[in-house]
Amino acid sequence: MKHIVILISGAGSNMAAIVRAAKREQWAERMGARVAAVISNRPGAAGLEAARQAGIATAVVDHTAYASREAFDAALMAAIDAHAPGGRPALVALAGFMRILTPGFVAHYAGRLVNIHPSLLPAFPGLNTHQRAIDMGCRFAGATVHRVTAELDHGDILAQAVVPVLPDDTADTLAARVLTQEHLIYPRAVAALLRARPNAA
Repeated sequence: MKHIVILISGAGSNMAAIVRAAKREQWAERMGARVAAVISNRPGAAGLEAARQAGIATAVVDHTAYASREAFDAALMAAIDAHAPGGRPALVALAGFMRILTPGFVAHYAGRLVNIHPSLLPAFPGLNTHQRAIDMGCRFAGATVHRVTAELDHGDILAQAVVPVLPDDTADTLAARVLTQEHLIYPRAVAALLRARPNAA
């Protein structure tokens, strides 16, 4: 079985979209894949309860309890790998996980670590993507699923979705329009990666 571990920091709507797709499309039966765990760096993340209600194991690795980014990432790696046979999951999906990861963490999951970012990368890496797109007068915005590298919001692009920027858009209205597309492309990209992996390792 190919195990997927999803990392969240908040509501986890993209996590929930992946979980729904896994059930609806019968990933376990068709691809030998399952969402094994949802892990948050914030104890109060609403997505944890949503995962529990879906019958998925959850864990918290509170970043405020660690003196360094490296110490936190080491603890996070241990928590992730505890949920995979052989000590490493097939995929680790960042779904609104608001932490910059160390190069050591990224190297540990090389080829297995993916993220969704709310812009059409390479445009607007980092934060405040929607307001930046509006301020620049962009006619289109969107979302990108990409492999994670040590450089923030870089890595091979796996999927993108485009939405129009409307004349009366605010950052919030644009974000909501982009989010509906995120919920479509992220599960599709994850499924495509799982189909490309013949083994659970």
